[in-house]
Amino acid sequence: QHPYSLTLSFFQHALNGGIRRYHVASVLCQRAKVAMSHFEPNEYINYEKLEKNINIVRKRLDRPLTLSEKIVYGHLDDPAKQEIERGKTYLRLRPDRVAMQDATAQMAMLQFISSGLPKVAVPSTIHCDHLIEAQSGGEKDLRRAKDINQEVYNFLSTAGAKYGVGFWKPGSGIIHQIILENYSYPGVMLIGTDSHTPNGGGLGGICIGVGGADAVDVMAGIPWELKCPKVIGVKLTGKLSGWSSPKDVILKVAGILTVKGGTGAIIEYHGPGGETGHSLWVAEMLLIAVRMATICNMGAEIGATTSIFPYNTRMKKYLDKTGRADIAALADEFQQYLVPDAGCQYDQVIEINLSELKPHINGPFTPDLAHPVSDVGAVAEKEGWPVDIRVGLIGSCTNSSYEDMGRSAAVAKQALAHGLKCKSKFTITPGSEQIRATIERDGYAQILRDVGGLILANACGPCIGQWDRKDIKKGEKNTIVTSYNRNFTGRNDANPETHAFVTSPEIVTALSIAGTLKFNPETDFLTGADGKKFKLEAPDADELPRLDFDPGQDTYQYPPKDGSGQHVDVSPTSQRLQLLEPFDKWDGKDLEDMLILIKVKGKCTTDHISAAGPWLKFRGHLDNISNNLLIGAINIENGKANSVRNALTQEFGPVPDTARYYKKMGVKWAVIGDENYGEGSSREHAALEPRHLGGRVIITKSFARIHETNLKKQGLLPLTFADPADYNKIHPVDKLSIVGLADFAPGKPLKCIIKHPNGSQETIMLNHTFNESQIEWFQAGSALNRMKELQQKSS
Repeated sequence: QHPYSLTLSFFQHALNGGIRRYHVASVLCQRAKVAMSHFEPNEYINYEKLEKNINIVRKRLDRPLTLSEKIVYGHLDDPAKQEIERGKTYLRLRPDRVAMQDATAQMAMLQFISSGLPKVAVPSTIHCDHLIEAQSGGEKDLRRAKDINQEVYNFLSTAGAKYGVGFWKPGSGIIHQIILENYSYPGVMLIGTDSHTPNGGGLGGICIGVGGADAVDVMAGIPWELKCPKVIGVKLTGKLSGWSSPKDVILKVAGILTVKGGTGAIIEYHGPGGETGHSLWVAEMLLIAVRMATICNMGAEIGATTSIFPYNTRMKKYLDKTGRADIAALADEFQQYLVPDAGCQYDQVIEINLSELKPHINGPFTPDLAHPVSDVGAVAEKEGWPVDIRVGLIGSCTNSSYEDMGRSAAVAKQALAHGLKCKSKFTITPGSEQIRATIERDGYAQILRDVGGLILANACGPCIGQWDRKDIKKGEKNTIVTSYNRNFTGRNDANPETHAFVTSPEIVTALSIAGTLKFNPETDFLTGADGKKFKLEAPDADELPRLDFDPGQDTYQYPPKDGSGQHVDVSPTSQRLQLLEPFDKWDGKDLEDMLILIKVKGKCTTDHISAAGPWLKFRGHLDNISNNLLIGAINIENGKANSVRNALTQEFGPVPDTARYYKKMGVKWAVIGDENYGEGSSREHAALEPRHLGGRVIITKSFARIHETNLKKQGLLPLTFADPADYNKIHPVDKLSIVGLADFAPGKPLKCIIKHPNGSQETIMLNHTFNESQIEWFQAGSALNRMKELQQKSS
């Protein structure tokens, strides 16, 4: 029996006609099952169920639906009875699949092992991309990573084999590029243990970043909970041209909404037309799926739940080119469910005229500080930021497509023609083995080497701090420009004085050639080796290779049909891996006289709470990685990082040491945070660590979505000030009591009593977003504990 894709190919060639070919594809789609991916031939796309659920919900709500609503509500566990109110109710959903990168997969798989379940319930994959340190170049760095991380890779490989999870080996590429090439498709709901999972929205899917505990729920076959997202519409008009790029669209949106403006919402991009107009406009004006993926990817930087574009002909073209013509043909049949309804309503609408959009560069230290490239040099001089660029870095999950590499090579080729190379150091990170092999074959890689570039491994590398940087000393003030997505303090190289700016790959390349932030490629001239001035032309490149993609080396490990006999080894003496012990259950009492571990001043991302870089090697060992707890957060008491007062000894010391001391003494503690606490990466270690070291409550002005959920999953209480000004009432030397927990209920504020050292006290109110099942997580000690309780009851 022939696979559907081969059967379709045979009929298309036999008929040799456009309209007749499409008709036969349509007929076959109605009769045949289409696999979700080449790697799971027996797992099928179920558009019929999506259609059925959407029609049930549309009839109930009696209004047009946005595209986001169609796909989200199309995956409801019970569409007939689910309460639906955007921004308020919690939805119970059935995602189609799970993806995990290797740094977060360790803890996710350790939790899944603890669940006692024999096999994952939905298609799931592990991607080895986070543990490869950029040092001397792709091949050497990959060999070194395989040697250093052998124990972890073996654990993930054998755990994948035992529990039915596909395993992408180190060197295969960045998780989000692999998903785009193989797993994302119009209408899919995919959750991934990485905050940039929304990259898959470039192919019309709802792809959401989550913590490992959420992934465990889905892999266990439990309905996944998500607060019903609001929908922000971004209306795009006009057309990109010149040096403007898709990166400039999201940099502009980030400048408008800021790092928390998208919290609790899906960003839905659309054009000026109706149902058909959306699709045709997107195809004509933005051109290609990978450009849409870039925009969706960086939606994580504004706190969005995810981002999405409507299905269109360019998505179809990308699916065709990546060997998924059968999926594209099926999506054509169900297109009305893969675009928004005419007349649908958004909670907020932003309009951007692409014809007026200028190249942007955002930073330093935050991805929402937007500047036109034409202005950034003057702004840098005014602010005292270094204008000389030490390193330019292109790639990352945001910008490492074939077209991205081609546009950068087009800029580099012009410089080479005039005898110039990069004045700055220059690195290139291919997004996948397929991209690496194809740009090698087509000559882009050699052009980028010739201009002075170093090709790194197909991995995250410097974007996540995996960079053994040698050209500066720690504490040395310097500037780098990247095509990455985040530029928080110390993120790329662990140096708090590195001023990192984010922009498009072609602008990074141009600035690296010039060596300064003061260069504007739209207007400024360079001087060639012959002394003559010349101006760089706006780059152009093929959106997809003219030949088929070169797949490169085979880096995928299929899980066996029966993995029950597979042994998964975790040594009790390992410094990299540690089996998990259940967290203690709530004792039924109020949380009284808690000490304050730290009152955080200003921005506190998950990088501040649980640093990456050299700490990534401990992601599978909870006790060891807890030694980085909050070491990047600024203590309001002394303005220092990793220096807090031990309330029992009155001595100042590192945050993790102080937390361990409190735990040893049996003292519960709390953290006080500012706005958008926990923004950035999805890493659940930022929730596991405080729980492991005795934390009970995190009180802030506001939370980032993923981190708030992660805290709940681990049995902590994430609470927010009913009056944000009450942040100023709490001092690091105070004691806190959370009272009324016996009556803990959804929507009911909790009372906090602040006890000052002078004996006085005052009471403030704290809000929360817990629903009934999440309260059960807290009472059981964690979501995993609650899952086990339910399993025991059912058996």
